[in-house]
Amino acid sequence: MIECKNVSAGYGETNILNNITLKLIPGEVLAIIGPNGCGKSTLLKVITGIIRNNKGDILFDGNSILDMSEKEIARKVSFLTQSRDTPNILSEKLVLHGRFPWLNVPRHYSNKDIKIAEESMQKTGCYELRGHNLTNLSGGQRQKIYLAMNIAQNTSTILMDEPTTYLDINNQLQTLKEAKKMAAEGKSVVVVIHDIPQALIFADKIAVMDKGKIVAYGTSKQIIESNIIEDVFHIRLMQADTTTGTRYFIEINE
Repeated sequence: MIECKNVSAGYGETNILNNITLKLIPGEVLAIIGPNGCGKSTLLKVITGIIRNNKGDILFDGNSILDMSEKEIARKVSFLTQSRDTPNILSEKLVLHGRFPWLNVPRHYSNKDIKIAEESMQKTGCYELRGHNLTNLSGGQRQKIYLAMNIAQNTSTILMDEPTTYLDINNQLQTLKEAKKMAAEGKSVVVVIHDIPQALIFADKIAVMDKGKIVAYGTSKQIIESNIIEDVFHIRLMQADTTTGTRYFIEINE
């Protein structure tokens, strides 16, 4: 389990995050929502060690991130970033990069590594894209391949920063369903997402961020009943029970 304890962090002398305390629970999907610039992406970067915390600590199964090497961290947590370059590489080769933390020097992929990469591509629906260069694919196709790379990393915690970007609605839902499947396997899955109704439907827990702080945390029901959505986003959420379950609709305040 990963735990943030009173973490403050940012860029240079400026803190973006202030006194964040949060546990990433195995077997749960945690959705992080909040306005642009509130620190959602920064929080994921701090958890992976890309940005070092200025205050507090991040614990991996009780061990401080400050005492861990990059390779040790990469065996514990994978990170699907929001923005990245498009390398000139075959899709299956990129997915195999997810196996890097588990390789010794010199880096030689075993049959097990290749099998894990293939299974990861099948899970994200991009197996048919093997043999295709990443530069020739659409944004949605590339997103699936990057997600497959993260799954191939085979970590106990997966962080995803806006994983539904570039995807059509069907593939958005498939990605979120895959997040639920990974949680059901015992992984901690954290998703930064802008679609509040989707977050409320798919996530086990919601963390609402505003101005570098977590201002609310709980189940969808608890978040709705707290009225924090209206306070932070200045919108109203309408809830409706349907034959397929509870659904949420946004109503913009006048």
